[in-house]
Amino acid sequence: MDRSAENAVRLNPSENFYTLGNNWLKKSESGLWEMYIEGDGFERGVAIGKLTKELAEKQETAFIRQIKELIPSDNYLKFLKYFVAYFNRKLPDYITEEYKEEIYGVSLYASDKFDYIGPKYYRMLNYHGAHDIGHALQDKNMTVGCTSFAAWKQNSEDGKMIVGRNFDFYSGDEFAENKIVCFCKPKTGYKFMYITWAGFTGVVSGMNDEGLTVTINAAKSDIPTSAATPISLIAKEILQYSKNIQEAMEIAEKRRSFVSESILIGSVNDKKSYIIEKTPTKTNLYSENRNVIVCSNHYQSELFKSDICNNKNILESSSIYRKFRLEQLLRQNPKINYLKAAQILRNQLGINDKNIGLTNEKSINQLIAHHSVIMKPEDRLMWVSTQPFQLGKYICYDLNKVFSDDTALKEKKEISDPDKTIPDDPFLHSRQYLNYIFFKKTKNAIQFCTKSKFNLTISPEIIEKFTASNPESYYTYWIIGDYYKKTGDRNKAVFYYNIALTKEAATVKEADKIKKLISNCVKK
Repeated sequence: MDRSAENAVRLNPSENFYTLGNNWLKKSESGLWEMYIEGDGFERGVAIGKLTKELAEKQETAFIRQIKELIPSDNYLKFLKYFVAYFNRKLPDYITEEYKEEIYGVSLYASDKFDYIGPKYYRMLNYHGAHDIGHALQDKNMTVGCTSFAAWKQNSEDGKMIVGRNFDFYSGDEFAENKIVCFCKPKTGYKFMYITWAGFTGVVSGMNDEGLTVTINAAKSDIPTSAATPISLIAKEILQYSKNIQEAMEIAEKRRSFVSESILIGSVNDKKSYIIEKTPTKTNLYSENRNVIVCSNHYQSELFKSDICNNKNILESSSIYRKFRLEQLLRQNPKINYLKAAQILRNQLGINDKNIGLTNEKSINQLIAHHSVIMKPEDRLMWVSTQPFQLGKYICYDLNKVFSDDTALKEKKEISDPDKTIPDDPFLHSRQYLNYIFFKKTKNAIQFCTKSKFNLTISPEIIEKFTASNPESYYTYWIIGDYYKKTGDRNKAVFYYNIALTKEAATVKEADKIKKLISNCVKK
């Protein structure tokens, strides 16, 4: 392996603008970081590592902090550390040489701060499986429910394909602060753009210059029993080396995945969108005999009709609800354009426009999205959401323009298309949004008191304001019920738990948990 790339020097021509040969990283006026990288795997990895060194440390800090919040037990964290290390000991065997070299290049510049977790290269490898390991930690809410769709021909305003998706991988607000829009010109394969974060080279949402789009949606999966290829690297290989669905399927079929996943592929060359339904043992292509397709978190093809795990997921999760809601919104908007796509991705209501409370997992917009994107692959356009979640502006990038202009920026300039910017969601400037901020902060305070070994209390006035901030959410009353259960006031706990059951619970499993809490309080 030629390691001469390590000799390149990072320059800092102006604030939040870094260059490394032809590669560069800059923060745009929108708040999004934008990056251009080129070369073979190792050259790209070194460029990413050097350019994003500071961002990567922030990202890893945020990720580890969120893990500790979700799993406060030191003993369980130690177990998890060794479990992941053992589980992934053969992970390199399932990653292509190109991508291993890229990850290795990134790892050379990783922070020393987290060496107690493991050697840099193996940390970086394991982080690429975080989305997959999240399946093994479903009860810890590492992942929620992503939603995506595509429309074309009669279902699109101009007949051209349009793809929309919310990526609801939540690892804390801080984790989503420094998302990166990356433009990649690899030595082999097609040029492509994707949304990422420092230290991560996999793809969860992206589009290449052949007009092929890729988005991934987690499906219900058993706890993985052995190492395999992280789904984000399978998605990346599809994006880098496929110009149509046949080539995408060939890659999906030859790679063994950790977990179950739906990969929504929009293909201009096929003039249609498809879903590759993939498990560790099966790979299936799903399409519909219409000009729209929707994807939540369960499989839809005949192959999985009798699959116990998939059917359990349909019955117990929020996936089928979101699918029905998405179908309803698409019927209400039979001719989709990018503005209508944004409205759908931002929708917080339930079926038939029912108010199901803020942050409900049954909503298309759960107010947790790491990013939201809209793509028009025929025009090579991608819109990327800005903070917070998908409420800020969507910034438009023209893939043809970015790659046809002088990619080696010597001075900081905007590369997005301002004429196609999607404005802020009006919700962002509403009283309801202020209520949401209050709800979120107060929720954390109440849960802190509930979990504390000390007798910390919340005033009745705060409880009342908290209830008023999100009154239609079952979660509001569940949180208060837990607090009163901890204080020993079982009558109040049962009162609030019962109110929670009158609201739209996100899943059957959560409703059953609340019923069990009521039963336990009554028995005592």
